Amino acid sequence: MKKENLIIFTDIDEIARLAIDYINSQIENFQPHTYFTIALSGGNTPKKLFKQIAENYNRSLAWKRIKLFWGDERCVPPDNNESNFKMTYDNLLKYIDIPPENIFRIKGENNPSEEATDYSQVLKQNLRFHNGLPSFDLMMLGLGEDGHTASIFPDQLNLFTAEEYCAVATHPVTGQKRITITGNIINNASKITILATGTKKAKVVSELIHTVPGAEKYPAYFVNPTYGKLRWILDKEAASEL
Repeated sequence: MKKENLIIFTDIDEIARLAIDYINSQIENFQPHTYFTIALSGGNTPKKLFKQIAENYNRSLAWKRIKLFWGDERCVPPDNNESNFKMTYDNLLKYIDIPPENIFRIKGENNPSEEATDYSQVLKQNLRFHNGLPSFDLMMLGLGEDGHTASIFPDQLNLFTAEEYCAVATHPVTGQKRITITGNIINNASKITILATGTKKAKVVSELIHTVPGAEKYPAYFVNPTYGKLRWILDKEAASEL
C-alpha cells in the first residue's frame, strides 16, 4: 500500500479538516449546478466526525452543492435509535443548512425488498454514471470486527458481485434485515474511505492491509476501486498491529 493511502490520526478534528478540505477542493472544480455526492456510513467513528463538523465546521461547506446518501441502513423507522439516518440527523443534519431535497435516506421502515429496488432508482436518478454504473464522489465505509463493511457480511460475499445496485442483507447474529449498497457500486466511487478505530479492529485491519492468506474471508477485502482511490483512515489503536 502507498503511504499516502493510509492516514493514522490522533484527533478527530484532523479527519474533519481533511474531509472539509477535500470536498471543497472537488466542488471548486465542478461545473456550476453540479453536486458532490457522498454515501455516508453509520458507526461510532462517523458519529464523532459528524459531531465535530456540526460543532466547528457547519458553515465550511457549500451544503447546497452536496447530496447525501447512505451506504446501508437497518430496517427500522427513521426515529429508531438503531437508524443510521437518525444518528446522522442528531449529530449533523439538524445543525447544517442543507436543502431537504439534497438528502436521500434509505427508508428502513418500508418493505426491505421494495426499498432496495426503490433506492437503486434513487441512485440511478441522482448520481453521475461511470463505467456504466452510478458513481459516488465519496464513499464512506466503516469496518466491523468480522471484516464486514456497509451491510455486507462474511456469509453474504455474493453481495459484492450482485448486479443490483442495492440489496437486502441479514445480520448473521441478530437476523435483522438491512438494506445495503452492493459491491459494484461501492467500487465504482471516485474516492473510498474506510474508517476504523479501536483495538478490536487492529487484527482485521492488519490482515486486510497486508493481504495475508485468508483475508479474502472478510468482505472489506473486496473493496477495490475500479477507477477511483481507496484511503484507510485509522486511529492509533486500530493501526497498532501494522
